[in-house]
Amino acid sequence: MDRIDAMKVFVSAVDEGSLAGAGRRLRRSPAAVSRAIAFLENHVGAELLHRTTRSLKLSEAGERYVAACRRVLVELEEADLVAGSERSAPRGTLTLTAPIITGEDILRSILEAFTNEYQAVSARLVLLDRPVNLIDEGIDVALRIAHLADSNFVAVRVGEVRRVIAASPGYLARHPVIREPADLAKHRIVAMTHFGLDSWSFPPLKGSSVPRVVQFAPRLVVNTVRAAIAPVTEGHGVTRLFSYHIADEIRDGRLQLLLGKDEHPPLPVHLLAPQGRLSVPKVRAFVDFAAPRLKRYFTRLSNEADKNASAIRSRSGRVPSE
Repeated sequence: MDRIDAMKVFVSAVDEGSLAGAGRRLRRSPAAVSRAIAFLENHVGAELLHRTTRSLKLSEAGERYVAACRRVLVELEEADLVAGSERSAPRGTLTLTAPIITGEDILRSILEAFTNEYQAVSARLVLLDRPVNLIDEGIDVALRIAHLADSNFVAVRVGEVRRVIAASPGYLARHPVIREPADLAKHRIVAMTHFGLDSWSFPPLKGSSVPRVVQFAPRLVVNTVRAAIAPVTEGHGVTRLFSYHIADEIRDGRLQLLLGKDEHPPLPVHLLAPQGRLSVPKVRAFVDFAAPRLKRYFTRLSNEADKNASAIRSRSGRVPSE
């Protein structure tokens, strides 16, 4: 049996979560999928998958081996494209990753438009609120919100977002005024794992180099953005999220931004690709297609935020939350 082909079957089984799913994806019988994986296990001399009737689980050896398989398959694809005559023709499966809300609300529609235009390209979108190893996971393009360290990745900046504090007008009417970060300790906090479970940091005061940290005992801890937005819009507390997470709620007046003068500087948003992947037609085509659309989206959000702040200053005669 061809080892490269068996690697493709193994990776598909892991991605699909079952042998049957891999069979459907590759149009092969479950028996053929099982034989391919058994071939690999015999070749490496270790069990790669723990199989049950309902699911698959990678063994410790399998976790290491699937990462190696992904690297091998990506490099082979790149070699084929470089040597072949179809460098300008995007095709194959494009694998992307992004934070959950970004992927669902922003990237998904761009990806649908891209695959409609490039019929020979299919897509796999991995949505996670944590960074992933692009090489080990076989990711072509990632959307990342963070300052990037020097690395072997190519980054295309598409915008920036702010970390904001927000609560509903109803909640703010019933609770003490929030004029400075320290006031948050008196409030009901809806904490999201990504932004701090029991404390939030703020930039140093003028003349100091020490960040300000506010400690709190959260009333609710959640691990998804939507689970944080719902209780806060219903008036049950204060939360911290990225500005684009609650753009609609701010626009509609369901939430109000707080402590604007105490925000951290914005974080950049990038499309990130492993070094060399931009030479692959499907990757280059997607970055060229998505980057201007993402730039327009984040520019529009920034302009809306400026308009909202100006409107609040006009109504109140002061900067929000001062």
